[in-house]
Order: sequence, then C-alpha cells, then structure tokens
Amino acid sequence: MIQESQHEKTISLCVQGEKLEVQKGSSLLNIVPLFEKYFDYPILGAKFNNKLVDLYTEITEQGKIEFLDVSSEDGMRIYRQSLVFILAKAVEELFPERRLIVKHSLGKSYYCSFLKMDDVLATDIIALEAKMRELVKGKVQIIPQYLSRENVLKILTAQGNDEEVAFMNDLELGKIKVYTATSYSNYSYQCLASDAGKLTVFKLERHAKGFLLRFPAPWNLSKVAPYPNLPKLGQVFRESEEWANILGINNLASLNKLIRKDILESNNLIHIAEALHEKKIAGIADEVFKQRDKLRIILIAGPSSSGKTTFAQRLAVQLRVLGLQPMPISLDDYFVDRVNTPKDEWGEFNFEALEAIDISLFNQNLQELINGRQVEMPSFNFETGNREWKGKKLSVKRGHPLIIEGIHGLNEKLTASIDRDNKYKIYISALTQISIDDHNRIPTTDTRLIRRIVRDNQFRGQNALRTLKQWSSVRRGEEKNIFPYQEEADVMFNSALIYELGVLKKYAYPLLSDVGSEIEEYTDANRLLNLLQYFPDICDKYVPLNSILREFIGGSSIHGK
Repeated sequence: MIQESQHEKTISLCVQGEKLEVQKGSSLLNIVPLFEKYFDYPILGAKFNNKLVDLYTEITEQGKIEFLDVSSEDGMRIYRQSLVFILAKAVEELFPERRLIVKHSLGKSYYCSFLKMDDVLATDIIALEAKMRELVKGKVQIIPQYLSRENVLKILTAQGNDEEVAFMNDLELGKIKVYTATSYSNYSYQCLASDAGKLTVFKLERHAKGFLLRFPAPWNLSKVAPYPNLPKLGQVFRESEEWANILGINNLASLNKLIRKDILESNNLIHIAEALHEKKIAGIADEVFKQRDKLRIILIAGPSSSGKTTFAQRLAVQLRVLGLQPMPISLDDYFVDRVNTPKDEWGEFNFEALEAIDISLFNQNLQELINGRQVEMPSFNFETGNREWKGKKLSVKRGHPLIIEGIHGLNEKLTASIDRDNKYKIYISALTQISIDDHNRIPTTDTRLIRRIVRDNQFRGQNALRTLKQWSSVRRGEEKNIFPYQEEADVMFNSALIYELGVLKKYAYPLLSDVGSEIEEYTDANRLLNLLQYFPDICDKYVPLNSILREFIGGSSIHGK
C-alpha cells in the first residue's frame, strides 16, 4: 500500500484573505475559532470556492474560503432557515400531533400556522418560544448527514412528515442531505447553522390565524425587526393561498403529481392559473370604473420583474371593455438629462432615484392633461442621455384615466400636485404561491431574479452573470423606493404563476450553468440551479400569448416581445 506523504495530507487554503495549511479531511468547524475575531456575530456557514456550504463540510481540496455571519445576505438565509428548523423541532417535541406550515414572508418575518387549525393559543406560542430558547441555550447541534433516499424516507415517514416524503419520492438523487438535532431530522434545501446557540435573536408573536417567526433586520442585527404592520400585503398572500387551493396545489409534491398525470392536466393548470389573473385584473378595472368620475390617474408600481408592463396593458384592455379610453404615460420620458442624473455612493448614475425624474415638468403636464389641455410630450433619448421634443401631442377626455407605470408610482412625491382622491394606486409583485414542502419556502426574490435573468437574455442580449452582478443594486433600490410605500396601494396584484418555474427552467438553467465556479456570483447561480432542479419541465407552448410570463420568455401578443 502506498503511503501518503505529509505534504499530501495537508491542503493549502486562502481563508479570509490569509494563507492556511490544514489537515486533509478536517472540517470547517476546526478552523472557525481562528477567524471568529474578525466577526461581530457567530459564524454560520461559508463559501468554499464560491459554493455555499455548512460548517461540517470536510476540506478535501484546496481553494478559497469566506466565512459568513448574519450580516451577509447568504448568512441571513442560513440564519432564517436554521430558525425554521429549530421551530420545527420545538413543535415536534411539544405538539407532535400538529403539522407546522411555514407559509410566506411578511416583512422581516415568516408567517406560520398549523394545518387545520383556525387559531393558535397565546400560551402555545409562549411555550414554543420557550422551547426554542431552551434549544438555543443548550447549543443543540444541527448535524448534516448524507443518507440514501430509502433511509431518508423511513426517517420522515416515522416522524409523520407526509409532505416531505411525497417530495423525496420525486427526487432522482442517490444521496440526500438531511439535518439532525438529537432525535429530530428533516430535509433543508438550504445550508443550516452548526448549532442552535448561534440563533439568539428571534421572537414568536401571534398573528392572524397563526404566528410570526420574527428575525433581525440588516440595519440592526442585535434585535428583531419592527413588527410588520402590512395588512394589505397579508391580504394578497391570503388571496394567493385561495388561488393555490383552487388549483389544488400548495407545494412541489402536488405540482409534480399533477404534471406527471398527463398533458391535459398540465394544460388545465395553466389555463386556470391564467384565468385567476384575468379575473383579478377585470375586478380592478371594475373598481376603477365605479370611481371614474373622480379617478384621473392610475399608478402602477412594483419591484423588478413583477410584470408591470404586461399588467398595465391587460388592465387597459379591461378598461376599454368598460368603455373607458385609458392613456399610458411613460415615466422614462421624464428622466432629467444625464448630466443632472444623481449618483449613488459608488459614483454610478442612480436612475432609480426619484430625483432622476423631472418631477416639476411631470406634474405640470399631468395638471394640463387633467384640465383638458393638449400637451406636447417629451421623449428621452437613452443613447444621447438627453430629453428631446418631437412634436408628440397628447390630450385626454374627462372621465378617461391616465395610466402611469414606474417604480415610484406609490410615492406621493411623484404626483404631489394631484389630489389623493383622484389617484388609484396598484402594487404588483410576484409573490410565490408554492413551497418545496411545509418548511422550505421559495423566496419571492428568487422567482423575480430568475424571471429577470431570462428576460435580460431574451431581449437585451445579457448573460446571467451580468444580471446577477446588477441584482444587489436593484434590490437596494427596491428597499428604498418601493417596499416602504407598498401599503399605500389601493389594491395589490400578485403576478406570480404557480407553474412558472417549470417553464422558466428551460431558459434559466443553461444560463446559470454558464456562470463559472471561480466567479463570486457563482454562489447565487448555484443556489438558483439547486432550486430549479426540483421543478418539472413544463412546455411553454401552452402559455397564453397575453400571459405575464410572456414578458420574460417571449412570444407576447401584447407588446411584441
């Protein structure tokens, strides 16, 4: 037998910018103590050659390691999902007959409930939080194991995790990673912290028919974020849950089962999901029509890749059915000249700032149009970066609304000269309706990012890497310019389609696969690839030509894409 040399038993690493020699086969946990001094919060996980891993990962190859705490976005993902795991363990210990469901995000919280329970007692919530804090104080280890699918199914079946069992039956994987804390085991498609002792900042609080699992906010990691007073957002999530119930799908296992059944069922799913969208849009048009004597402006706003353009045009169609003649106005034509565009903290042009728009001219034109005057509209030349006047004239009859779509639509400063009673504000976002299973939700942000990657490639010739590089800037703009105003909306519209990731997969998977592991953005690309692998392929030929999804994959009958 050939003996390994001492050199072959050690591996060279670059950890937090420092060179380090470690024993082959040792885990990241072994070297964490050497680097804790660089962090203000406990180390939760790591990027190993830009792949997100837990701290139990063995070091078998050389490369670069970047440790993560809760102050990073990836670290926050680990923190949140680890708390879900500890919550599920607490439920299993205190209420083993109950089925915990993590439904959706609400501000910096997750809304949770128990299946077939219309209410949760305050004493139960207090007991659950106390049990979680006991686990945290005891620093209960959360240990990953790679097991055969058969063994995983036995464990989950014994624990009564029927949804996880159904999901695992669809996975074509030889080995599956599950996490175990004492006698409790469960699957997580995201990495988890090495022990519960790192999860000190959280709170359980009663909300609606369930309760909130509250987290810290990025701007103050030492305490839980303010209570999310978001009744309108909560209502649109409840509506989305009703839509999922109509479709008979609330998780990936039920979606896979339906898609496998036959093509007709898949086709029906698409048409019913699209009909729910159309019904909602028609209902919004009816509300506008009822108030037509006072409503002069319809404002549509939402985060990136929500489908605002298609929604605005479909709403216009429904308004025309009612006899109105809505007139669209593009905020893009009111950009200030490039030389006057504000810059961000990195010295780059900030086109998402409110100050990038000529508010004064915009409001002047709105007043003139509402008062029945004809207005010469500006046109912005994006190549020269300057406003142009091309003799385009516009006038609007009384009783026929203007439709304005843009990220600042819900901010009163955009249309300060118009009375609030004369405005109808619509917030649109793609709020994911489907979860992987009871405890593994799909972030709304990831759905929108996948949409944007596909759209940018289809219509802007942009690869996934460039979109991923831009995403953090886009997210900062949303946090500042959109989310603070979402409750100002008169109505909210969820543009997500329960089947869409099965359609987008064909487009996004090869684009994400092209992102090399040596690139920082590989972390996000790999996370999205891991998510998409769970979804069945759904043929896009059944997607209606006026679908919001067509704004991203192409073939739209509405705006020529």
